[in-house]
Amino acid sequence: MTKLEELSALLVNELHQFNKNIEKLESISQQLNDLKIQMDVSEYKTLIADHQKEMTKLKNMIESFESRFNAKIDQAKIYPTWAVTLFIICVVISVVLVSYMLLT
Repeated sequence: MTKLEELSALLVNELHQFNKNIEKLESISQQLNDLKIQMDVSEYKTLIADHQKEMTKLKNMIESFESRFNAKIDQAKIYPTWAVTLFIICVVISVVLVSYMLLT
């Protein structure tokens, strides 16, 4: 019977310790629920707003550069008209001369 009494005493002691731990956890949980953490994000909002303004300026600068670049490309000619005409004339003359030499 003594072993049974020792086991029951041990079990009662463990249950009592378990209840104390539960109470501690409940009080800690209540403290965490009551604790209110507030973050000051106003400083970050101003930084983000400044960054957004700067990005808008850069985007506008890139768009204006792109439009100027596209206008220059549209106006550009790779070869002048007189050079193309002269090249075609030289090719025709060369073909005529080569065909004349081969036929004679």
